[in-house]
Amino acid sequence: MIRFVRSSSPNLIHRILNRNFHCSDSSMAVRCGRRRKDYSSGFLWPTCRFESTEAARHVDQLYVPNHDDQELDFPGGSVPFRNEMRFISESTEKRVPCYRVLHETGDIITPNNFNQLTKDVAIKMYKDMITLQIMDNIFYEAQRQGRISFYLTSSGEEAIAVASAAALLPDDVVLAQYREPGVLLWRGFTLQEFANQLFGNKRDYGKGRQMPIHYGSNHHNYFTISSPLGTQLPQAVGIAYSLKMDKKDACAVAYFGDGTTSEGDFHAALNFAAVLGAPVIFICRNNGWAISTSIEEQFRSDGVVVKGQGYGVRSIRIDGNDALAVYTAVHKARSMAIREKMPILIEALTYRVGHHSTSDDSSKYRTTDEIQYWKMERNPVDRFAKWISNNGWFSQEDESNHKITVKKLLLEAIQNAEKTEKPPLSELFNDVYDHLPKNLQEQEEVLRQTRKRHPQDYPSDVPL
Repeated sequence: MIRFVRSSSPNLIHRILNRNFHCSDSSMAVRCGRRRKDYSSGFLWPTCRFESTEAARHVDQLYVPNHDDQELDFPGGSVPFRNEMRFISESTEKRVPCYRVLHETGDIITPNNFNQLTKDVAIKMYKDMITLQIMDNIFYEAQRQGRISFYLTSSGEEAIAVASAAALLPDDVVLAQYREPGVLLWRGFTLQEFANQLFGNKRDYGKGRQMPIHYGSNHHNYFTISSPLGTQLPQAVGIAYSLKMDKKDACAVAYFGDGTTSEGDFHAALNFAAVLGAPVIFICRNNGWAISTSIEEQFRSDGVVVKGQGYGVRSIRIDGNDALAVYTAVHKARSMAIREKMPILIEALTYRVGHHSTSDDSSKYRTTDEIQYWKMERNPVDRFAKWISNNGWFSQEDESNHKITVKKLLLEAIQNAEKTEKPPLSELFNDVYDHLPKNLQEQEEVLRQTRKRHPQDYPSDVPL
């Protein structure tokens, strides 16, 4: 059964500590101490939080029945008094478990604990994850060749974007960060559209004014990505509240990484959403690293999932490398968010196999063994491939043919994008004001004159 941590409960800590929680995967078992050097465990997050048995004792006794019958009639609900002073511990002794469905072998761990996928949906999910891998490889190399200025891969995190997108409906509004092109791919964004954005030509919906990989599409209900971390989170709450007021059968979905939880917008958004009862799903890709900052240096709490309850947000931790677990959790979260008019926080545990971006060299701050372990042993695409194969739905020949087709189409898209003319210089000043103000007219004229005087300092392929 899929279990969410409730948004609030006076006896939650007591129940958690007295429950025999365990992770069904031995490689995900809780281990105490610092980050393990033995990557065979597959578990890189810090676990034990208590510095003393006194702290643990206080949590155990926190919700022991009290003999003081009086209560404080306080706004928000009555609060019982107690005769003995107790502090709430900084964290629980046992970690919140992660929900998963598929074993690394591709076998179902417990039947009937997930949403069954149809053959067509499962095959499309797998094809999109393969396509995403090919896109990442070719576009990354294009950046290294100097053909585009910047790129960022989804390596190791393919299942989160694709499987979550499969669980949503087209009317659900997506506000992504920058590792979710799989959502657009699922919704029908073409390889040519991806290439147009990366090369910033006149067919790019952003008219060449955004950095590469900052995709956006009104047609696909996918808000244009912005570089500053966390800005999309309170925006998603506002959109969700609007959907609620209009009685729409839809929700907003905001994606972000673990580093974003250190931004103020994350905390404001969760509180905002809980108070307003906004149907929004917050999906955190906890991939262990915020560029070069590990989660051990990022926060002291048990990851991200526990932050939800502090704001009254129902939450769940899932295995982000398990496509079936992601699909099932997001499907359930969507239903609860819309039906019960509430926000949901999902922490998906995964790993960023690639560099943060083409501007990063992750070998400077993490070991090759760590990367290789997650790439080879906990690969989300390989795990889903085994399940697909076990069902007899997709053969090696099918996969080979798909890869050949995608690569051919992608190379054609890149060639077309490179040949397509850039947006004219005037587009730098359009789409903000109905009538261009005088100061911007003057700036445009100065830019034109400067370019004429110094043509060697400006791109020659941008029309005047």
